[in-house]
Amino acid sequence: MKYKILFICLGNICRSASAEEIMRTLIKKEGLENEIGVDSAGISGYHEGDLPDARMRAHAIRRGYRLTHLSRPVRTEDFYNFDLIVGMDDSNIDALHDKAPDTDSEKKIRRMTDFCRTKVADHVPDPYYGGAQGFENVLDILEDACQGLLEEITPRIHRNISE
Repeated sequence: MKYKILFICLGNICRSASAEEIMRTLIKKEGLENEIGVDSAGISGYHEGDLPDARMRAHAIRRGYRLTHLSRPVRTEDFYNFDLIVGMDDSNIDALHDKAPDTDSEKKIRRMTDFCRTKVADHVPDPYYGGAQGFENVLDILEDACQGLLEEITPRIHRNISE
């Protein structure tokens, strides 16, 4: 049974879509794609069906990430289908708590930057209204946090494999 992670930001066209692909790349590199699944969604459904922001895709491709996820809003069933739900900032976290159907679901919610190992950040900033450096900063934070997240869950995954 796969351990499933859902990344959340406001519109699912920059931060969460990037986190999904960065994490997928790390999982594949570790050969854990049969044990860990990832997806992403947005608090808002405003961009539903859209590809990630073109600027985000351009910055990501320079680092070897192809962002092909189509935006979707977070749904109630996500709280039942995912083991971990990771928000990018306090606003996302608050909205997730509001949407959570029960207390067990609320326990699955974590902040992306809680997994940072080298970057000092209390949230992943939304680069949408900024310039190029904002997109690069987001990728820097997400690469660090995704690596930290993988390091945190890998022992649990290996325990489940050996059982």
